[in-house]
Amino acid sequence: MFRAMAAGDADPSIPGNGDPISEEEALRRLRLTDDPSAQYYAAWWLGRNRSTHADAVPLLRQALSQRRPRDIGAGVEENAVARNAARALGKLGSAAQAAVPDLLATLEDDDHGLREAAARALGELRAAAAVEPLRRRLESGPAVAGAQQPGTPRLQEPCEALLEALGDIGVAPPEVLAVIRPFVDHDRPLIRSAACRALLQLTGEAHWGQQLVALLRHQQLQVRRAALMDLGAAGWRPALEPIASTLAENSLKLIALRGLVENGAGESAAGQGPGTMAVLEAMDALL
Repeated sequence: MFRAMAAGDADPSIPGNGDPISEEEALRRLRLTDDPSAQYYAAWWLGRNRSTHADAVPLLRQALSQRRPRDIGAGVEENAVARNAARALGKLGSAAQAAVPDLLATLEDDDHGLREAAARALGELRAAAAVEPLRRRLESGPAVAGAQQPGTPRLQEPCEALLEALGDIGVAPPEVLAVIRPFVDHDRPLIRSAACRALLQLTGEAHWGQQLVALLRHQQLQVRRAALMDLGAAGWRPALEPIASTLAENSLKLIALRGLVENGAGESAAGQGPGTMAVLEAMDALL
């Protein structure tokens, strides 16, 4: 999805720390507990490059524990390190399964951004143990979990990330579906998109995909971008033509189309949607 991609793979561009480095240098910087800026870039680098070094996961787990309450001045910077560590762990696949308990604990943190990063990482790791904690965070519904925090555009919970994680994990007991459905009617279109994506992933029901396709025609570019990424993440092949014709950047359309190829939910669900060759041809046409 557009939001996770931007958060997880975008170069943080830290002055003095953004030059190309090696894996060994990234590991060295992550050990510098007195230099959060160096650690921040190092954590991003290890995730972005899908490090397989034996020290990567232990060091990222240690960095994840470097968090402080927001009312402590230095804590904001250290929490930034923890957020990047969580994002990186989500990208390391099976090697990072040992970090699931750490990410579950982080899901209970007071820091909104840390909860968001932990939720996305747990979704990427397909951590079934996270289903109930994620569901519990959302069970108060749009009126509470999905309410806006006073004085900030943030919601009480990072609902987009929580919803997306439930869809990515793919465990769909009735109580999970029941928690997600009310968010389809949230007043924020990005939340609606995340809820439809999760329900499409968990049920395969076409009407959730159709609601995402409708969001591709939204007047706001940000919403169209999010719907593109959500359709790609769900792999809903019937969205091929709407994706290709969406008024958005070709680079994002290509990412969404690649998702149709890699995830392919629409093709496998009752034979719906075009085949892989048709998707690849649409990608070629955008290049």
